[in-house]
Amino acid sequence: MTWELASKYWRDALEILILAVGIYYASRFVRGTRGWPVVIGFVISLLMFAAVTTILKLEVLRWLLGGLLAWSAVAVLVIFQPELRRMLAELGNLPLFASAHEQRANIEVIIQTCERLADVRIGALIAVEQSIQLQEAVESGIKVDCEATPEMLETIFFPNNAIHDGGVLIKGDRITYAACIFPLSQRQDLNKSLGTRHRAALGLSEETDAVIVVVSEENGAISHAYKGQLVRGVTLEELRAFLTAMLVHPARTRNFVSWLRSLTAEKPKPGPAVVTRHEIRTPNPPTGK
Repeated sequence: MTWELASKYWRDALEILILAVGIYYASRFVRGTRGWPVVIGFVISLLMFAAVTTILKLEVLRWLLGGLLAWSAVAVLVIFQPELRRMLAELGNLPLFASAHEQRANIEVIIQTCERLADVRIGALIAVEQSIQLQEAVESGIKVDCEATPEMLETIFFPNNAIHDGGVLIKGDRITYAACIFPLSQRQDLNKSLGTRHRAALGLSEETDAVIVVVSEENGAISHAYKGQLVRGVTLEELRAFLTAMLVHPARTRNFVSWLRSLTAEKPKPGPAVVTRHEIRTPNPPTGK
């Protein structure tokens, strides 16, 4: 009897399992995004509307509700357009053509730049392009197209320079654009003391897979942002380890399994979008050479 029931209903059980897994991972993917409150409000309104039309037997409204559900897929594409674009870009991302040696050289350029600018308290905002083209995410910028060197980056961010305001885009070993305006993060739970540079770094990381490095002009503290997480007050060694993990190792080891693991990983709660290293320990302040 048990075998007969299993052979009869295994397809139904499989469909339920697939739907349950799909709904679970879809909710995990959108949880914590800017569109998550919209989804909650839409689902609650839909359930209330469906309950009222069923209880009161309002056939016309029930028919309209069925038509509304047919357009829900379009609403999902509009609401979660940035998240879906980032997901598809990561899925189709191929290993980088740059060798590990070239990537390490680029990392040292950023490290040296941050060290020099932190010493003299000059602010900087550097974004390293990965699979998503950054020019699509910024409002403006001046095309530079030159080799990325510490001297060139220092020149760009020098306060008397006409293009020192805004961010710099780096692709490979080239500085492509300067004076770029990055989208500011719209999160409501951020500390009021967080400056525009850090909000711009966080905002760009929320919409792209770029690796962003920030140098504060107030205290010379170095921060990095990636995928909606901003870590403040890191040391040069911590920055080097972060950039190596993001720019060197993924070029050799990124695959579908790691991508899927990143989607199914536990999403952080809204609070810790900004992590300050000072909460863990006080790093050594920037020192002169």
